[in-house]
Amino acid sequence: MTRTVNLPGGAVLPSIGFGTWELGHKEAYDSVRAALDIGYRHIDTATLYRNEADVGRAVKDSGVDREQVFITTKLRPKDARKARRTLEESLRQLGTDYVDLWLIHWPTGPADLVPTWRELLAARDAGLARTVGVSNYSPAQIDELTEATGEQPAVNQIPWSPAQHDPALLDEHRRRSIVVEGYSGLKNTNLRDRVLTGIAERHGVTAAQVVLRWHLEHEIVILPRSSRRERIAANFDLEGFDLTAEDVAAIDGLSRAG
Repeated sequence: MTRTVNLPGGAVLPSIGFGTWELGHKEAYDSVRAALDIGYRHIDTATLYRNEADVGRAVKDSGVDREQVFITTKLRPKDARKARRTLEESLRQLGTDYVDLWLIHWPTGPADLVPTWRELLAARDAGLARTVGVSNYSPAQIDELTEATGEQPAVNQIPWSPAQHDPALLDEHRRRSIVVEGYSGLKNTNLRDRVLTGIAERHGVTAAQVVLRWHLEHEIVILPRSSRRERIAANFDLEGFDLTAEDVAAIDGLSRAG
């Protein structure tokens, strides 16, 4: 059974997503088709990635109902003052009437911080996005949005890996009931680390699978990306083994935080 997280407004976010950063047109199409075939139901893209049309075509051609696929895209800060037009173009590229989650890709300048968030809330209220959130924001920046509008982001997508594990930062999000999506979890990890390879060997899995499962143990949504079908499949196959409390603590110990 696929793990999910309930978001405000009734959207259900699968905890294992498929990332599409740096996937070119054909790669993006083929990889998303493979991911959907394998069982992923959460696809993450962005205006910056320039592959929204390929992602949308892959979803359409997959035969999976649009309502069954959770699609995220992101707004570049440079497009903040034309946010609605940018989202409308993203929807056109994706071939859909709405996205399930629209994020501000990283913080705008201070003057645009709150106005941009208001634009996302307005787009949500207009039915163009089921849920809205942010990416690469600090808790203080999130609080500024919440205090100004009375509504907080549902999600903050930030880099996360064993080396970047920060329990205090995670707790800041938990206290605000904000879902953490971790990106670059494999890219920012030394998969040859003896702690990881030892745990992987004991469980008969790869070090990458150990790292991804560790994220899920901390209730962090993951967005692994690959253009190779066997890796796409392995990154989704995380329920056949259980990390022990000792395993999780050992991986936590790889952190540079604190």
